[in-house]
Amino acid sequence: MLASTVLLSALNLSAQSDPVVMKINGKNITRSEFEYNYNKNNSEDVLDKKDLKEYIDLFINYKLKVEAALDDHLDTLQSYQKEFRQYRDQQVRPMLIPKGAEEKEVRDYYTRMLESLEGHDLYLPAHIFIHLGQNASDADKTAGKAKIDSIYGELKVNQFANFEELARVHSDDRQTGQRGGVISWIGPHQVLPEMEKVVYSLKDSGDVSEPFLSTAGYHIVQLKGRKPLGSYEELKPKIQNYLQQTGLAERLAQQVVDSLVRTTGMTEEQVMEAETERLSKTDEGLKYLVQEYHDGLLLFEECTNRVWGPASKDTLGLQKFFKKNKKKYAWEKPHFRGMVIHCRRAADVAGVKALLQGVDENLWIQTVREKYNKDSVCVRMEQKIFAQGENAFCDSLAFNAPSGNARPRKDFPFSGVVGKVLPKGPEKWTDVSADVVADYQALREKEFVATLRKRYKFEVDKDVLKTVNNH
Repeated sequence: MLASTVLLSALNLSAQSDPVVMKINGKNITRSEFEYNYNKNNSEDVLDKKDLKEYIDLFINYKLKVEAALDDHLDTLQSYQKEFRQYRDQQVRPMLIPKGAEEKEVRDYYTRMLESLEGHDLYLPAHIFIHLGQNASDADKTAGKAKIDSIYGELKVNQFANFEELARVHSDDRQTGQRGGVISWIGPHQVLPEMEKVVYSLKDSGDVSEPFLSTAGYHIVQLKGRKPLGSYEELKPKIQNYLQQTGLAERLAQQVVDSLVRTTGMTEEQVMEAETERLSKTDEGLKYLVQEYHDGLLLFEECTNRVWGPASKDTLGLQKFFKKNKKKYAWEKPHFRGMVIHCRRAADVAGVKALLQGVDENLWIQTVREKYNKDSVCVRMEQKIFAQGENAFCDSLAFNAPSGNARPRKDFPFSGVVGKVLPKGPEKWTDVSADVVADYQALREKEFVATLRKRYKFEVDKDVLKTVNNH
């Protein structure tokens, strides 16, 4: 009896601390969930902020679309599930990494670096390289030896001060040659054995070796610098950055997931579901962020399938909508719907105009290409709706403006226009298709929401609403 009383008290306390602010299709929306969404959509970086009264209707519409998506079983689609899991895992997987695991990886990496040096300093060598193929003939070897000796002689004359210059000019290693022969900081076993032996024999910066032969060819090496490996504290940020770039966090998270799969017998997806639920119990932000992914993706799928996609393809509806709202799309300046052409030959300007008479505008570019540009480009084209002042050639040839900025192109000096001036505004909905489609989609979405508000029941607790962000 006592246990039941304690449980009931706990439930009552929970309900009091996070009461239900609204019900949508029989599902409770707690104050904390509503606050999360409201505050996120009214943060400092949001331009179109809404007051609480405005936001209530937006939130209800949002949730109604989600309910419609669930009724359409969009949450069972493989494409939806894959995308949702990707978003969820981006948030949850890093939270599975044990505290201190990344620090241990960084320290272990530094230890391996230290061990790999085998007590040596780091060396910065540069080389001039004359390549010999694996099957180089005696003549090739003799020529290579003569060339490297000649370079070495020139270096000695100038007391090795021109090493970088000669590396750029003569080295067959073009990648390092561009840097004056500099390779990179090295430790043991990171370059050819013959080169490593020579590099480690050099003591001071500026020292230059005599020419020597490796399995790849002839080299002259100069020591550019020598230093001990930096301390852990000094190198830690660089190691962290490198390991992060190579996917350290993902590897550590995968190790945890693999371990849970082995110990629990669950699949990887079941593990992720269980861990998301576990973490969400103590992290409200994560809980509602995952819910946001879930709802947002469903809403997008529902609106794409039911509203946005069909509206964008409804050419008859778009035409009627444009005709009814034509004044809304009026332009302040005249526009020209057509094509600006630049031709190599003067006669082609008139030829293109004659060719396109009676041809559908959507086929203009293809038609000109087939006639004039089959073997070589004789006509340059730009087809669109040009606003007055947008294109100097269009202004001059279509709007009869001064031609000061319409300077003939060097290889295509003869220009013309094909099309029609629209002085008062767009003639067809396709002249302003992006705006018309967006507005028509918005209308259809509004109509869709109206049907959802009739289909599903919803209610708001006004008393609880008064306590939003005020408790």
